[in-house]
Amino acid sequence: MAYRNFANPELSRRSLFRGGAYAAAGATLATLPFGRELLAHSVDESWPNVAALAKKYIDERKVAQMYLTFGWGQEDHAHHVGGGTLALNSDVEVDENSLYRIYSMTKPVTGMAAMILIDEGVMGLDQPIHEFLPAYKDMMVQVEYDGAITEDNLEPAKSHITVRHLLTHTAGIGYGIIQQGPIVQAYNEAGIIAGRVSRLPIPGIFQGAPVGSLEAFADGLAQFPLVLQPGTKFSYSMSLDLLGRVIEVAAGQPFDQFLKERIFDPCGMDSTYFQVPSADVGRLTDNYGILNGNAFPIDPAATSIYLDEAPFPTGGAGLVSSPKDYDRFLRMLLGYGKLGETRVMSDAAVRKGVSNLFPEGTDLAGTWMEGQGHGAGGRSVNGTFGWGGAAGTLAAVDYNLGLRACLFTQYMPTDAYPIRDEYLAALEADTAAMRAKKAA
Repeated sequence: MAYRNFANPELSRRSLFRGGAYAAAGATLATLPFGRELLAHSVDESWPNVAALAKKYIDERKVAQMYLTFGWGQEDHAHHVGGGTLALNSDVEVDENSLYRIYSMTKPVTGMAAMILIDEGVMGLDQPIHEFLPAYKDMMVQVEYDGAITEDNLEPAKSHITVRHLLTHTAGIGYGIIQQGPIVQAYNEAGIIAGRVSRLPIPGIFQGAPVGSLEAFADGLAQFPLVLQPGTKFSYSMSLDLLGRVIEVAAGQPFDQFLKERIFDPCGMDSTYFQVPSADVGRLTDNYGILNGNAFPIDPAATSIYLDEAPFPTGGAGLVSSPKDYDRFLRMLLGYGKLGETRVMSDAAVRKGVSNLFPEGTDLAGTWMEGQGHGAGGRSVNGTFGWGGAAGTLAAVDYNLGLRACLFTQYMPTDAYPIRDEYLAALEADTAAMRAKKAA
């Protein structure tokens, strides 16, 4: 399709934490002879190259805003670099309470929700999901990857899908934004659509009307073949969306309610939603499409599709959140389940969730995760855990440094600009300057 690359660059993760570069930047920071005081005053002064990068993109009107946060350990508020406005035609400045479509940064939240239930013995990491969703007991699998979905190209699954498979994208489930074969149109026609972008029809992205409940999504997805045998290979997928249904069946309550009661409320995340309340539209950013270097609004805040009730809560890409809220989620992870005096998850559940959970023997050759690890919904490598979103957002915790960091902006596709690579370069330049200053 003519616009298919509009969706693929970010959502394929090729531009996310490329080659473990973010972890490498963390290792660079770890060599610096400085303490936490650097983030206790003007952060723009401490990170001049990062600040200049944000200023350049904002001044050139390539993005409306670039808002970055850095926080150490359990300090109450992360400090910020950059700024901008809610929209290119707005004079309202963004801050820690502005609202962003975080898309796949939803996945680590869903992953940690699953780890809570695993820790409590409600479900097992290697438990077959058909014990919660019987329709997944006898799955069929494509013989030719992304080939026909007819009987002559199908064979029985050689093993059952487990919770671990869903957490690590090794279940063999497809994704409408990744697959290239006839299964994409079949998903769309059946409403197996796990995400929202715009009220505008954008060819190649989420074509069709999604089903109206998470139960209907899970039941519908079970009618389609897997694209790979379970447990054999990493393939970015709708597995975290399906995991939302497993969680609600296991927990005995709606998935979105479980997230609110077990993660959002105890973390003090009062601005994280599947549907933005009308009273909060004044905090919502515009989302932009980039075409030939020009930004045009594809989801203006005033008429955003996120003001509508979500067809169902998508655990892979459905949330809108604020820099303050997501920093609190990261702070909880950095505290191994504890945020201040509040225990949200057990120490063991977080440690397991941020570790490499790939099934033994998983083939990563030629995939986006080659040489990397994957935890509960996010990348796990060299003491860091995190993931990014389709509209340019990025978040990670670095356990080696005790650092939590986020990048917030709103444009698609993320490969339209080399922001993430430039961010890493700016970060490295600033750390080099810090080392030189300390050595002088």
